[in-house]
Amino acid sequence: MPATTELPRKPKIAVSACLMGIEVRYNGGHKESRLCSRILSEYFDFIPLCPEAAIGLGIPREPIRLVGDPQQPRAVGSVHAETDVTRALADYGNQMAAELTDICGYIFMQKSPSCGLERVKVYQEGGRPAEDGRGIYAQAFCAQHPDLPVEEDGRLNDAVLRENFLTRVFAYAAWQELRQAGLTRRSLTEFHAGYKYLLMAHNPLQYKVLGKLLGSMGNTDAETIGPRYFSQLMVALKKCATRRTHTNVLQHLTGYLKQSISAEDKQEVLQVIGQYHQGIVPLVVPLTLLKHHFRQHPDPYIARQVYLQPHPENLSLRNAI
Repeated sequence: MPATTELPRKPKIAVSACLMGIEVRYNGGHKESRLCSRILSEYFDFIPLCPEAAIGLGIPREPIRLVGDPQQPRAVGSVHAETDVTRALADYGNQMAAELTDICGYIFMQKSPSCGLERVKVYQEGGRPAEDGRGIYAQAFCAQHPDLPVEEDGRLNDAVLRENFLTRVFAYAAWQELRQAGLTRRSLTEFHAGYKYLLMAHNPLQYKVLGKLLGSMGNTDAETIGPRYFSQLMVALKKCATRRTHTNVLQHLTGYLKQSISAEDKQEVLQVIGQYHQGIVPLVVPLTLLKHHFRQHPDPYIARQVYLQPHPENLSLRNAI
């Protein structure tokens, strides 16, 4: 099994506290996400944070909102505009970014003036809102961790976005393990080899670009080139795989079985891949069949491929895509 499913500890994910059912919102309530609090909590250690409560705003409290320039908004009280918490939220974002160095992802509360990642209302003069702001805390935090997988709770209801986000979280966790073990040119090359087919599914061109980057290492220290490599890997994985790109990868994997399985079995595999491509069955169906054949006919290169199991099977993330 790929290393990403055998981590010695649960990966840590920071999360807006209200999404875990903690009553920290301005009205004294919460916005519990059952996905976070019930399902994902079996696989991740969640670190709940509420920047508004952390900087001393009460519970309940006067709501804050963003005003002014959407690119550099201020966070002020919705009734008492003289209450300006912009600096406090940004400072807390910087503080948490410095402290939370071992997290593998962050799930933010959508549309929040402190935590929203995008489309947060920024009120103009006369009360007219422009929906293109970003929460003050989230902006400060993410600026310090540009490679970290981040997502909003609402977008995780989309099966493709949910699978993509959690794939990146486990990739980030695998990278942390690699860094802790000590980066070498060999370990970096082997890490890249394990991500070949996952990269081909997400961003085929970037797989070649990253290969060239590692091929040009020469005498460059792995600790120097490693962060550049990983930044580009995370950008590549952020692009969602499609049925077309998954189909291409599934066909490549089938090629490793052509000398091992019968013509009838190969025909069955190709038929199921075709059904997936047409949207008749989900990705888990051709993958399960391929993994069955690879158990019967092991291939050491394929056994290392993260693509076959980029996240725990019981999460069932590929049953809906």
